[in-house]
Formats: sequence, C-alpha cells, structure tokens
Amino acid sequence: MTEATRHTPGTPCWASLMVHRLEETQSFYHELFGWDFSPGPQPLGPYVRALLDGKDVAGLGQLPAGREAPLSWTPYLAADDTDSCAESARSSGGTVAVGPLDAADAGRLAIVADPSGAIFGIWQRAALAGTAVRGAHGTPAWQELLTVETAAVRKFYESVFGYETEDARTDGADRVVLRVDGRPVAALHGLGRLPRQRGSHWMISFEVDGVERAARQVTALGGQVLEPPEDGPRGRTATVADPEGAVFRIVHSAR
Repeated sequence: MTEATRHTPGTPCWASLMVHRLEETQSFYHELFGWDFSPGPQPLGPYVRALLDGKDVAGLGQLPAGREAPLSWTPYLAADDTDSCAESARSSGGTVAVGPLDAADAGRLAIVADPSGAIFGIWQRAALAGTAVRGAHGTPAWQELLTVETAAVRKFYESVFGYETEDARTDGADRVVLRVDGRPVAALHGLGRLPRQRGSHWMISFEVDGVERAARQVTALGGQVLEPPEDGPRGRTATVADPEGAVFRIVHSAR
C-alpha cells in the first residue's frame, strides 16, 4: 500500500456508490476488499467512508426510499474550483445534475452527465482529501469511460479538465488515454455498441491480490461474475456485480 499523491485537477480522486441496502452492501465490500467504515458527510443522506488501515478509499451512501435509479459506481474528478468546473461542463454540452454543493466540511462537489450521458462527479477537496492509498487490495486502480465512440466526449473532457489525450488504438479499438502532466489517469473506450439497457458509463476497476480468487468470492457473497477473468492491457481483470447489481471490475495490475 502506498500513499496517494495530491489529486491534481482532472485526476480521479474518489469513488462513490449509492445503494438501497447500505448495511448489506458494507458487509459485501468488507468481506471482498477488507474495508472498514466510518461515518462520512451526510448532505444527501446516510453516507459512510470506506477505509483500509484507517485511510480513506471510497464511499457508500443510502438512496432515498422509493428511488429506483440504476446502481453504478461513480468516479469523482478533482478540481480546484467545483463551481467554475461545473459551469465549464455545462457550457461544453454536459448537464449538471446535482450541485454544486458543500458536503459538510469534506469539500464541494457536483454531479455531472457528459454529452453521452455518462455520470461523474467533480470534487474540490477540503477536510477530506479523497482516496488516500493506492496499489493495495481493495483500492481504486483505474477508471474507463465506456461509450459508443470517443470523438465527441474526447472534446468535452479536453475542454473541461484540460487533459492531454493520446490515441491508444490496438486491434482497431477506439481507445483514448487521458493524461495529466504526462501521466495516464483514465481512458475513453468506444465500443461501437453498448450493452442493452446500459448507456455510456464510467467503469471503475479495483485492485485485488488475485482475480480468480476474488471472482469466486464475489459469487460466494451473493454477487455475479459478468465477464470471467482474462488478460487485458492493464493486467488480469474480470467484470463483476455486487448483490444489488452495481457493476465494477477487479484487476491484478501488470507491474
């Protein structure tokens, strides 16, 4: 486990999931990733911070009763000024769905949909610095936008966050790497066609010590393996869903 460096603007700085059954979801991720939990900011309802060895990793929140929105892990991208970043997103063709608002003393956030409809967050840090560790079992490892094609959203993310972008086409794949200060921080992946009933969305990968073992554990804990383990550009990976259906990837990174 290593300490995360300061989250410069545009870098993924947090991962959050809103669920219907918060206690059961905490139990799933505690068993899978070893997360412990501590109360977090409550501006939108009950919320807990996931911890590894006392350091912040991610967050889980409780959806309001009766809300039947699809469950999805949401990445937050760092900003020096959430308000101006949200306004830039709006003027570049995105939609500001929530905020900007203060999350108690943790920071200032907004929830945005890009022009393809993919949801992400903007976070200006305050007392809570964001994900504080990396490289260990149960820590966010990579974020990738899955969409039909990358051209339009590429311009959006370049405009809003100032990313340097690089075509990373292999075997004809439509893939763009987003860089901050020359460092790859995320990617856009044009699939040509998206799964039925699933629009453009960000996919978060979590580091695990062994993909096959973690995939078996997902099933044992009531989740599903949607795509079995295979080797990919960032290491061995599998796509899974937790018991409430929130989809994420597990990866053993190639180092």
